[in-house]
Amino acid sequence: MWYGRTTGGIYVKRLRVEQDVQPVSAFRANAAKLIEQVQTHKRALVLTQRGRSAAVVLDPAEYDRLIETLELLQDVHEANAQITAGKGVSEKKAKQALLRRSMK
Repeated sequence: MWYGRTTGGIYVKRLRVEQDVQPVSAFRANAAKLIEQVQTHKRALVLTQRGRSAAVVLDPAEYDRLIETLELLQDVHEANAQITAGKGVSEKKAKQALLRRSMK
């Protein structure tokens, strides 16, 4: 990741434009070296085509962390929407429901 701040205990690295933004032609010519850079520094590599961003290359572990964080944030957003819509349950009722499920 490349934002340069800590979110929920995950350090997100800032993008370095000089190193981390490359034209597709440079990627074709130096793919192994650029992939190694992504894996070593854990920063995304933005590929450009005709001067515009075209693709992003991420380390697989960084990608997994990004997806897990996004899924968690989506769950929190959905839970907040349910609570706002009056679909929430009290802590006491939730505990009772969990206990009933665990006894089955």
